[in-house]
Amino acid sequence: MSVLTIIDRDPQAARRQLEAMRQRAASANHAVEVAVQAIMENVKTEGFAAVERYTRQFDRKVPYEISREKLDEAYARCPEELITALERAADNIRDYNLRLLPRSEIWNSPDGGKVGRLVRGLRRVGIYVPGGTAAYPSSVLMNAVPAKVAGVEEIVMVTPPTEHLSDAVLAAAKIAGVDRVIAVGGAQAVAALTYGAGFIPRVDKLVGPGNAYVATAKRLAYGQLDIDMIAGPSEVLVIADKTAEPKFVAADLMSQAEHDILASAVLLTDSSALARAVSEEIKRQSARLSRKDIIQASLRDFGCVLVCNDLDECVTLANEIAPEHLELCVADPEGMLPKVKNAGAVFLGNWSPEPLGDYMAGPNHVLPTSGTARFFSPLSVTSFIKTMSVIEYDKEALERVHDQVIALARSEELTAHANSIQVRFEEDAL
Repeated sequence: MSVLTIIDRDPQAARRQLEAMRQRAASANHAVEVAVQAIMENVKTEGFAAVERYTRQFDRKVPYEISREKLDEAYARCPEELITALERAADNIRDYNLRLLPRSEIWNSPDGGKVGRLVRGLRRVGIYVPGGTAAYPSSVLMNAVPAKVAGVEEIVMVTPPTEHLSDAVLAAAKIAGVDRVIAVGGAQAVAALTYGAGFIPRVDKLVGPGNAYVATAKRLAYGQLDIDMIAGPSEVLVIADKTAEPKFVAADLMSQAEHDILASAVLLTDSSALARAVSEEIKRQSARLSRKDIIQASLRDFGCVLVCNDLDECVTLANEIAPEHLELCVADPEGMLPKVKNAGAVFLGNWSPEPLGDYMAGPNHVLPTSGTARFFSPLSVTSFIKTMSVIEYDKEALERVHDQVIALARSEELTAHANSIQVRFEEDAL
């Protein structure tokens, strides 16, 4: 197993390495985009016939709905310890999102009227769940539970019609309160949820991970519906000082590297000794891990250790990278936290490893990647709501401001706007 590349106080080399990382999440190639555009257009015009045709072509099956009884049977087949873990994770996710849920509120405005905001859950949300070997029941919980807390009326989960659907995924759907589960996948599933096709309904928002075809379809569908985000390869950045435990840091870096050969795992530290120790730990631990080949490729191409002059330089670089996951394995993580400006999720201290956030703690593991944490936020209950403004003025309140409203309308040459106010107070208005 190769060890991590260590760049020790060489700013130019560090910049080159970081730029290579940024380029790893290139957009879908032209052939994928052309193929997906055709699928989207055909489903839009032909409806379910096109969805069925593509499903037969790619999966050699037809789309079908999975009954509530099948979910119950899958739940019963799961080991007790898995059900216990899924239910506890769901409870934690539910509790976290209940605390984030905005409330409808109306208050008195300075003019004497009333203004406010109504909060409403979306009517129908789709969740895409990959099939095959990529069976992630935790993603079902992370996507569906916040939607339920938001008050979404109907959650429709789609997953490819593989030979053996994952019991864990179906059990998670039952635990999370998914309303309908439909065996259909790929870009055709995204198109069906975008436009509606046969028994597959049109949704207001689509969330969940998928391959390049699914990601491209989601991007093309945006505007017809809302989406969570266009997710890039997974990434973790660890800031560690000499107090960090090398075997912990190494394990956390590899926990992300095993996702994908394009995943990125970076250590920023002010300790050359720690950098070397972590690199050696990776060599030792990876030898017994099942996905060691993926880990090796990921760390070789997109992993590194950058040794900085001090921890302030580490934080500055971290804010520039804006990582999906940021671990602060330093003596005073709470003291460093105010300096963190850009990250999807922040993990404080040696006993808060990134997989805790992936599975159990409660905050979402659907996070902005590829530097988009500069302006995107994690998926949460607020991702599944919409708000409506409320305005109520009586005659006296409107009278206090009617001259100003008229003045503003006239400044924009919108005489009908001005007239709407004038007719309420002026006898000679139009």
